[in-house]
Parts: sequence; structure tokens; C-alpha cells
Amino acid sequence: MMNKTVDSAAQAVADIPDGATVLVSGFGLSGQPVELLDALVEHGARGLTVVCNNSGARDSGLARLIRLGRVRKLIASYPRGAESQAFESAYADGLIDYECVPQGTLAERLRAAGSGLGGFFTPTGYGTLLAEGKETRIIKGVGHVFEEPLHADYALVKAYCADPMGNLVYRKAGRNFGPLMCMAAATAVVQVHALAEVGGLDPEHIVTPGIFVQRVLRIPDAQLTGALQ
Repeated sequence: MMNKTVDSAAQAVADIPDGATVLVSGFGLSGQPVELLDALVEHGARGLTVVCNNSGARDSGLARLIRLGRVRKLIASYPRGAESQAFESAYADGLIDYECVPQGTLAERLRAAGSGLGGFFTPTGYGTLLAEGKETRIIKGVGHVFEEPLHADYALVKAYCADPMGNLVYRKAGRNFGPLMCMAAATAVVQVHALAEVGGLDPEHIVTPGIFVQRVLRIPDAQLTGALQ
């Protein structure tokens, strides 16, 4: 039986190199793998391109990674929030590049990468600055913009429960971008609240099949820094 579990967050992210493209799940802090991100900070990789719906908050996880200057470029839909000072300061000082991608387009670019598609046309962004430099086309009288798949080297994802083979179950809003990011990355690293035995998960509840997951780490309750989502 294939066992994809690892013993520590440090082990889970140990091979992420400088310059890697890393997908980070989360809608706000719901579903954001804070413990894996903090381990990535300690690991020391820099020059990263990070893809996330947001830029983190306060001084943990993604926000900490940005504050320490480890992120070269952020691709996100909503980089500003009530507690996103790390990104705002870095961007104002010219220390980080930013690419704005509408939320639905971000999800579809990830899905296209995971599904082996060459891209897609969407009306979102047509006629705006977001369409500059991209192919456009009129389809049935409506302007469309061509968007490319969004592939990545690694995905850092938070789920609720996994089995040793990497099959994943999510909890409520914590599901958000996780399933798509596991599909779009060459290596998906997932932190979970609970581990089940092989065969212990209801197949109807599994959202991400283990074929898309390479590493699983259980974070004990005492080590969790975020909400249980």
C-alpha cells in the first residue's frame, strides 16, 4: 500500500527550491495551510511566485512569507484586506510584483492546468487593463479574452481529513481552491486535521482523489494556529 504521509512540516516542504511557483489554498484564512507556510519560511526558499486568492493576514503564513521578502511575485484576486499590511507595504516599496486575476478566472486557469487544457476564452476582463497583451476574440457578439492554464511546481493545501493514500475530504468553506490546486501542481503537499485508515473514508465524501496528492501531513490540534476549516 502506498503511504504518502510525512512526519513533519519541515520534511513536507524541504525540497521546494528558490524560484518555485507555489499554489496556496485559502479563501481569506479559511483553508489556508498556515503551518506549511510557516515551515516554508523556516526552510528559507526565496524568489517564489505564489498563487493565492489573497495575500494572507497579520504576520503568519503567507503574510509572513511576504514580509520577509521571500515572494518575488503574487498572483491573486484579492491581495488587500483588513490585515494585509505585509503585501501592501512590500508592493508600495516595489519589493513584490503583482498580477491581478479575477477570482473565477483564477479558478478556471487552475482547472485548465489540471485538466490538460490549452486555455480558454472568457468575457471577464475584456476591454479592461487586464486584457492588455492577451489575445481577444468576439464570440457571438461578445468580447472574450484568452487565458492560459496556470501550472505550478508545488501546491500547499489544507484539507480536513486524508487517508495514507492521499484521498482528501474538506470541511465547508475550507474546500475553496484546494481541489483545483492539487490538480494543477506537479507536487501537492496537504496538511490535514485528521488521518483515516485506508478504506475509512466514504467514497462519496472524497473530493480530491489521492492520484493528485503526493504528501500528507497531519497537524496535531495543539499545533494548529488557524481555525479548524
